[in-house]
Amino acid sequence: MREGEAVVLANSGGDEHQGDGGSLVDYAVDIYPLSRYYFGTKDALSTKDETPADSLLRLKSNYEVRGLRTSVQGVILVELFKHPHLLLLQVKNTTFNLPGGRLRQGDSDLEGLQRKLSRKLSPDEGSDNSDEIEWEVGDLLGMWWRPEFEALLYPYLPPNTKQPKECTKLFMVKLPVCRKFIVPKNMKLLAVPLCQVHGNHKTYGSIIAGIPQLLSKYSFNMIEA
Repeated sequence: MREGEAVVLANSGGDEHQGDGGSLVDYAVDIYPLSRYYFGTKDALSTKDETPADSLLRLKSNYEVRGLRTSVQGVILVELFKHPHLLLLQVKNTTFNLPGGRLRQGDSDLEGLQRKLSRKLSPDEGSDNSDEIEWEVGDLLGMWWRPEFEALLYPYLPPNTKQPKECTKLFMVKLPVCRKFIVPKNMKLLAVPLCQVHGNHKTYGSIIAGIPQLLSKYSFNMIEA
């Protein structure tokens, strides 16, 4: 394991205070060492093996029935080599994703994200470890919009868009001092340096590559092991 590289972990708002000028608010986030956490695996989750074009066709079909699709995703940070690392999921060594997913009808953002995080990162209900700590969902960091049935996403809703097709919301998720991450066997959980993600649209896509800017209002409090 070398500094500056993504690390495979499993395969198979904070305090606020006014700045000196009185107009700026600083947000401190505690980030705990990777060594504080336990990583294991559980049964594989079913995933759709489809191309980006297939995904857009499915979005269009679902939109005709349900309307706007809303997804929620969690931004989870850990400390490694004294640098913040972002936790990402990867399926079949291809696309990188933030943990989360699409809301069900009637879900609140909080309930939906907690459910998705548990499904992908927590022990299954009924298992010996199912009494895991509830996920602490924090600030809404940003929203991305898909105005049409196209691959292009915007970090704002274009003013001429009357009926957007998809909205993706990113939330800060605060980790406790220790926790168990139990990941489906057909997924990898990786800790990727935040500096590696920054602006790297080609590898990680627009949403993930833009996370460092969304976190720019935070100061990171690296907790010693």
